[in-house]
Amino acid sequence: QVQLVESGGGLVQPGESLTLSCAASTDRFAINAMGWYRQVPGKERELVAGISSGGRTKYSDSAKGRFDISRRLGENTMTLQMNRLKPEDTAVYFCAASYYYNLDEYVFWGQGTQVTVSS
Repeated sequence: QVQLVESGGGLVQPGESLTLSCAASTDRFAINAMGWYRQVPGKERELVAGISSGGRTKYSDSAKGRFDISRRLGENTMTLQMNRLKPEDTAVYFCAASYYYNLDEYVFWGQGTQVTVSS
């Protein structure tokens, strides 16, 4: 089994920055892909960004140019640096991980952390 622990959510004003972190622990699987999804009430969960164990990344259109996903090579810790935040970024953000290399397909999920962007 894989356990994911998220941290870093909170309330910020528009234009400010916020950093989310996720640590994956496992004694069985090799974690290849890690990513961040977000979800607002009434909508489907959407991919924000993903990163492979080798550093390959993928971003949603809304995240490109504002968010930066990073991961220490060989480790199962991941960071999402979110800059120039907008009210529409408000959502519950979920950390995800997988033994697949596909950055769109995840098996394990964190509990989620709330990000609120409001003045």
